[in-house]
Amino acid sequence: MKLSRVASFLTRGPRVYRSPGPEPIRYGAVLTKSNFSVSAVKDNTALLYRKHGEPSQAVQLESLDLPHMGPECVLVKMLAAPINPSDLNMIQGTYAVLPELPAVGGNEGVGQVMEVGERVKTLKVGDWVIPRDAGIGTWRTAAVLKAGDLVTLPKDIPVLSAATLGVNPCTAFRMLTDFEELKPGDTVIQNAANSGVGQAVIQIAAAKGFQTINVIRDRPDLQCVCDRLMALGATHVITEQTLRRPEMKEIFRACPPPKLALNGVGGKSATELLRHLQSGGSMVTYGGMAKQPVTVPVSALIFKDVKIRGFWVTQWKRDNKHDEDALRNMLDELCILIRAGKLAAPACAEVRLQDFRKALEDAMRPYVSTKQVFVM
Repeated sequence: MKLSRVASFLTRGPRVYRSPGPEPIRYGAVLTKSNFSVSAVKDNTALLYRKHGEPSQAVQLESLDLPHMGPECVLVKMLAAPINPSDLNMIQGTYAVLPELPAVGGNEGVGQVMEVGERVKTLKVGDWVIPRDAGIGTWRTAAVLKAGDLVTLPKDIPVLSAATLGVNPCTAFRMLTDFEELKPGDTVIQNAANSGVGQAVIQIAAAKGFQTINVIRDRPDLQCVCDRLMALGATHVITEQTLRRPEMKEIFRACPPPKLALNGVGGKSATELLRHLQSGGSMVTYGGMAKQPVTVPVSALIFKDVKIRGFWVTQWKRDNKHDEDALRNMLDELCILIRAGKLAAPACAEVRLQDFRKALEDAMRPYVSTKQVFVM
């Protein structure tokens, strides 16, 4: 059965868009050293960049020899890996952390353990794994990685959910958990609501009983995007223009002013979120798609005593590197939501590694809500 067909069979969420699938694999098959080993993977392919620049031009598809597998390492066959904005920023050379060049692209994805080193006790053949941290390089067919750099996921969740779990849903979960003590009925307001993080915020908030006001840019397919976000559990979906209009008073008659604002845009959009935040509330910035600074009105600080915070999930993972329960408990809770049908992967376009140029170009187009995912 093709991986794309397996994903379709397991996914019970939003519509998934597909391109021609890869070669067939046996879903969940346990492959042992005798039939899949480092020495057998001579044609390992990866999306590599040797210099920073425009992603679709800087990245090349190359064959790589896998290194010798040490006693504390595992051989991982990659199953699927998405293209995230942070991946593009790394290739462009504008991200906060940059790997040494040449580097394999991709910070997120799911793979299956095919072989384990003699000292590895935490992983076994057949396990599904995702990276603990950024910079591993997931856009490849196989990799030899340190066991300590990986964390397991259950194999009873959809492939696309597993491939897209480690960044956006984790970001959404932590922001909804760590900055304000929210109770059922409380309100969260966010911009970039149709982004990967935004869609995860909507679903996790709905599962916890929080109301959400979701701000998106005006666009040609506005009604379609609104309908999709409402289907995910959004309480209100509005445009940036509505955020500045008196109609907001009608919304606040139906729900309390927000305790928490989540900003992935910056610029004027962030300032407007602050205007609607209740006294003592928090605005958490996790992205800056507008590439404009966040301007905080003095009145918001003096008269409303709002808190301005930032969040980067990579830093959270590093800060909690030695707290095994912190990451494990979060992933377990997210997987419970996935199994219950309350947290679905975003709409994805499955593409082959060979079609990387178009995938990278599509990932950078404006008003595109579909996440490009490499399926190996």
